[in-house]
Amino acid sequence: MSDGTYPRWAWALSGSGHFFTESLELIHELGDVDLFVSAAAEEVLRMYRQDKKPLPPTTKVYRDTSASSAPVGLFYEGKYHTLVVAPASSNTVAKCVYGISDTLVTNCFAQAGKCRVPCIVFACDTAPELITMAPSGPVPVYPRRIDLENTARLKNFEATLVAESLADLTAAIAARQAQLAAAPLPAR
Repeated sequence: MSDGTYPRWAWALSGSGHFFTESLELIHELGDVDLFVSAAAEEVLRMYRQDKKPLPPTTKVYRDTSASSAPVGLFYEGKYHTLVVAPASSNTVAKCVYGISDTLVTNCFAQAGKCRVPCIVFACDTAPELITMAPSGPVPVYPRRIDLENTARLKNFEATLVAESLADLTAAIAARQAQLAAAPLPAR
């Protein structure tokens, strides 16, 4: 963990509950994260965040409160070395695939791509049958064909790695950390 200087991790939370608390734990482990929270993620936070453990002190939180998603301008200032979108709902994945950037999260993805910031996306709909954790406990989920097709399409985006499981997400973050350690970026 550094002293909060840039460049750092950008992490975008969408409105999916799939591995939501585990994603928050990874944010705690990374430490130096700017957190971009969609309006839908705000709702999910209230439903899933049981421990109420505060975010690391170096975490900056940006909420989806403006029509233009003004905080995404930070990507153009070179503030981030990596964007993580986790968890990514099927709605977010579809919008990313079709270039729709009308939420803070989809705007982050679009601007990261335009600024050549590598992205790790933890897509929720990755198999025909899944078990996900709802606020009341585990439930079966059956992603639609279009959801699975959109996840497959996202894998073809430049500088975008799609994680299909929590283990994939953890491994992708560790691999990116190793890349950064091997060739550190200058602080701004």
